Amino acid sequence: MPTGAPARAREKSLTVATLNPQVKAVEYAVRGPIVLKAGDIERRLLQGEKLSFTDVIKANIGDAHAMGQQPITFLRQVVALCCFPELLSSPAFPDDAKQRAQRILQDCGGQSIGSYSASQGLQCIRRDVADYITHRDQGVPSDWNNVYLTTGASDGIMSILKLVVSGRGPSRTGVMIPIPQYPLYSAAISELDAVHINYYLDEDNCWALDIEELQRAYLDAKLHCQPRVLCIINPGNPTGQVQTKKCIEEVLHFAYEENLLVMADEVYQDNVYLPDCQFHSFKKVLYEMGPEYFNGVELVSFHSTSKGFTGECGFRGGYMEVLNMDPQVEAQLVKLLSVRLCPPVPGQAAMDVIVNPPKEHEPSYAQFTKEKSSVLDVLAHKAKLTEQFLNSVPGIKCNPVQGAMYAFPQIFIPPRAIQEAQSLSMAPDMLYCLRLLEETGICVVPGSGFGQREGTFHFRLDTIWNLLEDLDRLFFKDFKYSLKPP
Repeated sequence: MPTGAPARAREKSLTVATLNPQVKAVEYAVRGPIVLKAGDIERRLLQGEKLSFTDVIKANIGDAHAMGQQPITFLRQVVALCCFPELLSSPAFPDDAKQRAQRILQDCGGQSIGSYSASQGLQCIRRDVADYITHRDQGVPSDWNNVYLTTGASDGIMSILKLVVSGRGPSRTGVMIPIPQYPLYSAAISELDAVHINYYLDEDNCWALDIEELQRAYLDAKLHCQPRVLCIINPGNPTGQVQTKKCIEEVLHFAYEENLLVMADEVYQDNVYLPDCQFHSFKKVLYEMGPEYFNGVELVSFHSTSKGFTGECGFRGGYMEVLNMDPQVEAQLVKLLSVRLCPPVPGQAAMDVIVNPPKEHEPSYAQFTKEKSSVLDVLAHKAKLTEQFLNSVPGIKCNPVQGAMYAFPQIFIPPRAIQEAQSLSMAPDMLYCLRLLEETGICVVPGSGFGQREGTFHFRLDTIWNLLEDLDRLFFKDFKYSLKPP
């Protein structure tokens, strides 16, 4: 070893200066600065620090089980049997759960859920997904070869965006996203260095999608990029709206005319609460528009185990169905998916239970149906309760929560709080949510993380938490950033 010369500090190869600039551009509000602060407060509470509250309520990410929702028994039974096949001989498990587990295991290498599956997922589960889609859409055919199992819906969404982003300058791919939007989309677009094309939902009309606004955003974007993709979230996140059939028809006609690939995020399809609202899948509406549309529009639809009535976020199960994709491009999709080997096989098994639940003649049917109905009834009640409570607070205005798992109320922040936020180079609703967390222990996500019209402020609040237990904390009587009435 050389001696004599003083040791110099070794420079790191990877620094903020050498970091991929697209990574630095990524922002993901639902796990952003507010959530990091919430984690810090939780650590302080665990260390015995005395605050005006004893725990942090994380109403920021739509994690149903973390909020106390109980698992669906049949789903856990099937996954448990797959993970520990020795239980197949146990009389504690019903025959229909055993039959499903055995069928899944027979499709696994070595009959073990610990083996890799095909990159597209286990064939038996892909077939079940196709059967589910056909049944859901009242006979509209689904080919299991067009079904891909994914690591949650997010994995599928990211994979499709990777396929479509190309070009430089005016030919760079533009992706149309709703504002407000789920930050996965803006984060993925930034990471891939694509062009954000924002179209605004109509807050005064219960966050409806206005076709004229779509056309405005498209024409404006054509001046500096090439719009190729239209992203739709239905039911909406964070806005909770459910699109009408007429609206979906207009969107699909627009996509057909402008030659756009449609990405339909339908992970909340079971979460529709108001009696005058109904979930319509984009695929079914496209089919009913006739062969010219059904055979012409490129459509990718997404679903997940994380939401609905199961709330199994941790299994990271999901699927996407691809319609009218060029066969050569689809071959590239399979190649791309093969790089990540396969989605988690336990998550695939969980997805199978959602698409292949107990039938009426099977022993688990009664309990499964009771549990599913109970969860959805509670979620509907909590959504209504959240909306009513928010509208009772001066300075807050909340649209009806038609579906999904969130409220996205507008908040009217007083001028002095806006001025303070500006002095801190912080969005006013970010400061509001930060103070709310520090003074009440309630963690919500500022609307600026989802996008909103200039001059308006919001926050996203999960509607799945036990609101009745914590009403006195949500807007603490001494909270110094009290809102002003609209």
